[in-house]
Amino acid sequence: MAHLTARGTYQQLVERLNRFPQGAPPSESLYQILRVLFTDREAGLVAQLPIKPFTAATAARAWKLSEAEAVSILDTLADKALLLDIERRDGTREYVLPPPMAGFFEFSMMRVRGDIDQDLLARLFHQYLNVEEDFIRALFGTGETRLGRVFVNEEAVPAELSLHVLDYERASEVARTAKQIGISLCYCRHKMQHAGQACDAPLDICMTFNTVASSLVRHGAARRSDAAECLDLLQQARGRGLVQFGENSRRSVSFICNCCGCCCEALVAARRVGFLHPVHTTNYVPAVAADPCNGCGKCVDACPVEAMALVSANDPLKPKRRVAQVDEDRCLGCGVCVTPCTREALRLKERAVRVITPVTSTHKVVLMAIERGMLQDLIFDNRALLSHRAMAAILGVILKLPPVKRAMASQQVRSRYLEKLLARAS
Repeated sequence: MAHLTARGTYQQLVERLNRFPQGAPPSESLYQILRVLFTDREAGLVAQLPIKPFTAATAARAWKLSEAEAVSILDTLADKALLLDIERRDGTREYVLPPPMAGFFEFSMMRVRGDIDQDLLARLFHQYLNVEEDFIRALFGTGETRLGRVFVNEEAVPAELSLHVLDYERASEVARTAKQIGISLCYCRHKMQHAGQACDAPLDICMTFNTVASSLVRHGAARRSDAAECLDLLQQARGRGLVQFGENSRRSVSFICNCCGCCCEALVAARRVGFLHPVHTTNYVPAVAADPCNGCGKCVDACPVEAMALVSANDPLKPKRRVAQVDEDRCLGCGVCVTPCTREALRLKERAVRVITPVTSTHKVVLMAIERGMLQDLIFDNRALLSHRAMAAILGVILKLPPVKRAMASQQVRSRYLEKLLARAS
């Protein structure tokens, strides 16, 4: 079509991005975003990279360059936060191309920089993520396993439930146990700032942890922090009524965002396509006590996804009296609505059905791949040789899946080797 420019290597890059479960549906907006972030040569080179972590030697073979040239290119890409580099305990370094989201889309706006046009990029992101719907539906509305989950507001948990809240459900526990912590600008509010639509919530409050934080700090996309500051920022966020949203895994969580309902992509998606359940909720939901509720509406104003409403109290003595009502199907269970209630009319209770959180990021990615029919891309990554460690990690997760999920995996991969492994584990 005439209005579509020549895509060349950028189309190859899009195809590479969409071999991962968290891909990016093609559109002209996406191609323009990639042109801002990647040079034509970089796009062509990155399109050849494997899905799983790889070494400079692997990249050099794929690119037919010397290892020294490959290292120079890889480090440049890491400086631009388009790649993450991982320093292993034995001193070796591996690289990985993160998905667009949560990944290099956010990283591009998590600092003020002059090497790219962030004003243009913000407008393109707004078009691709907020106006067009394909990306949001693909990312937040496909399959059962979600990219991210909500952490419960720890101050809103009543005493009788506090012992039921597991460590991985607490954002504070992530901060206390992280090996590395990085703090950056909030991608969502920075993007909306360029559009002149940002709210007044804190900006320097985006948190990354562990290997992701190490890479972003090393290359200037985040500043190094510690548990004490991180806990203080989490407290500030709760005081501002922000939702703490992070990676959907129990161990080694890589990010926590402190989200407002007006700017955050995940919360905007929860309002727009809430029926698709785009975000994993907490294991809690607010319950309304009708007698003390005076219908002030503070909880309605606080809810970032419009799950609270005021309805008639059906009180014949006070026909105009209204009380709060919770839409449990839409509610995130964040508890943000509970703290502004001064009459103790809202209290968190446990959900009837407990939400299951993947154990690790590998577990999450495998589940997402199975549900999206992409497991074969994850296992048989023909762009580079598979390491035995990566194969063992992936197959280890598959072998621990419930029987129905294992059957889905077997059908998708159609590998005699995998089928034998699954049969042996039955």
